[in-house]
Amino acid sequence: MIAVIKIAGQQFKVEKDQTLFVPRLEGNAGDKVELEVLLAHGDGKLSVGDSVKTKVGAEIVGQVKGDTVIAYKQKRRKGFHKKKGHRTAYTKIKVTSIA
Repeated sequence: MIAVIKIAGQQFKVEKDQTLFVPRLEGNAGDKVELEVLLAHGDGKLSVGDSVKTKVGAEIVGQVKGDTVIAYKQKRRKGFHKKKGHRTAYTKIKVTSIA
């Protein structure tokens, strides 16, 4: 069975036992979360919108940070330069059930 879920305005296509990185969710490692389902396909049936009765359960594996992203600005011949960086926070989840 395949489902399309929505987390923080982003959509992800998931299957059972799949591990993925999503925008940060509140919770600690080992916590269970239930995700919003937009579309479900399985057993030759497709359900979309309000007709979706499928529930997707996931377990938080851990909280991680992404790679460093550098924002660098410079104006030539003026002596102006600015360098800032950040690391985006992600949550690693494992889909435990699609029912």
